[in-house]
Amino acid sequence: MTNPILRSLSPLALLLASCGAPISAQGSDEAAQGMSITDVATFDEPWAMTFLPGTDLALITERKGKLKVWREGESRTVEVAGAPVVDYGGQGGLGDIVAAPDYATSGKVYLSWAEAGSGDARGAVVAVARLVLGGTPRLEGLEVIWRQFPKVTGRGHYSHRIAFSPDGKYLFVSSGERQKFTPAQDLTGNLGKVVRLLPDGTPAPGNPFADKGGVSAQIWSYGHRNLLGLVFSPDGRLWDLEHGPAGGDEINLVEPGKNYGWPLVSDGDHYDGKPIPRHKTRPDLAAPAISWNPVIAPGDMIFYTGKAFPQWQGQALIAGLGSGGIVRVAIEGDKAREVERIDLGNRIREIEQAPDGSLYVLEDGEGARLRHLSPKS
Repeated sequence: MTNPILRSLSPLALLLASCGAPISAQGSDEAAQGMSITDVATFDEPWAMTFLPGTDLALITERKGKLKVWREGESRTVEVAGAPVVDYGGQGGLGDIVAAPDYATSGKVYLSWAEAGSGDARGAVVAVARLVLGGTPRLEGLEVIWRQFPKVTGRGHYSHRIAFSPDGKYLFVSSGERQKFTPAQDLTGNLGKVVRLLPDGTPAPGNPFADKGGVSAQIWSYGHRNLLGLVFSPDGRLWDLEHGPAGGDEINLVEPGKNYGWPLVSDGDHYDGKPIPRHKTRPDLAAPAISWNPVIAPGDMIFYTGKAFPQWQGQALIAGLGSGGIVRVAIEGDKAREVERIDLGNRIREIEQAPDGSLYVLEDGEGARLRHLSPKS
């Protein structure tokens, strides 16, 4: 029988009070790179994960529109009320989630999703809300502060990753070109761009195209395709992780005002076999730090800063959809070099560093496992 005291508690309190064990470890994987791998929870089409600062709680998004809170060491989750209505389908749905730099005092989180427009058009948005954990976990005061412009047809290449600068002053958002190619080179819209905003969503002062006004004032860099990773390295530089077409996945050092070439150049070709000029043919355009052909089909990336795997410090760890595991990359100046691939036997959508320096990865799709990776003791 359930403890009568626990019956009176909120869903989150039950989660915090529970002592449920993680799902059983997968012994067949334990030889992988000297790690212990434990499956701890399951989710339906998860997309993003973030730990709340100063806690052992993480927020996890599911593409159909659910936001869940999960406590490290537990198998059960609690749904957060007040999540937005999303345009689910194709690559669209609920996307990224990050805590505000001042989360400890404001309780605010930022999240992105695909939003329906008029007719058959849609586009990504970013919003901010206050996360309330007392009682029923919920989002309050959800407010959209940025939108992709223009909204277009189709359900691909939203990108909508969110990253705050290390000083917390600026909000960066990756905006995919929505499988429309040419908008990546059009400075009157924000498709195929990285944008730099203030935390309230307005264009940040000093952006390279501020003198053009309008949407152009948001733009930090352009010529991007589908950016599924956007993260600052420990030395404070901004990097992105992009899907190429048939070949040409890449990591870029993102710098203000630079044109990264899509669709003018790529290290891959069109899906119908039509060739695309290579990056080396256009030295006036920013070349990637590394590119892959065949592709790794990345999901997201982090820069590792923990102590659990000290040999990885400062390196990029990429969640691989196509590569089915983790791709480890060393950064060498403004270039990058693949070091290792860690086979996890399934498509990996998201990777996150835990407070203790261990790792969590989220598989892709329905019934996706949240897997905990730690050094073997």
